[in-house]
Amino acid sequence: MVEEFTVTTRRQGLHEVTSQVAKVVKKAGFSEGLCTVFLRHTSASLVIQENADPSAREDLERWLARLVPEGDPFYRHDTEGPDDMPAHIKSALTQTSLSIPILHAQLALGSLQGIYLWEHRHRGGEREIVVHVGV
Repeated sequence: MVEEFTVTTRRQGLHEVTSQVAKVVKKAGFSEGLCTVFLRHTSASLVIQENADPSAREDLERWLARLVPEGDPFYRHDTEGPDDMPAHIKSALTQTSLSIPILHAQLALGSLQGIYLWEHRHRGGEREIVVHVGV
C-alpha cells in the first residue's frame, strides 16, 4: 500500500509527522511489516528524534545551523536565497527516507521517538511525503 500526504511548513525546524504516518500504517492493516517514509525534496529531510523534550530538537536545529552556516562565500548555488545551498547540504547530511518496522499493527518506534520532517528553508513550503507499507 502506498499513500501520499502533504505537510505545510512555514519555518525552518523539526515538524512532527508521526501521527500522519501512523494513520497510513493503521489503514494498511498489516500486523507485521515495514513502513518506508520518503520525502520528495532536496532542501528538507526526515529524521527520527526525541518527541518528549523540545529542547533536544532545538539543540539539534542550532547545532546543524552552526555546522552548515548561511552566507558562506564558498557557496555558488543561491538561486532561491542565502538558505538555498545550506538547505541542500543539510538534507544531504541527514536523510530523505526512513524504514520503520511494523509490530502488532503499529510503528515499532521507541517510547520517546517521533518521525520528523526537518525543514531547512526559512520560508518552508508544501512538502510531499510518500509512505509505503508492506510485508
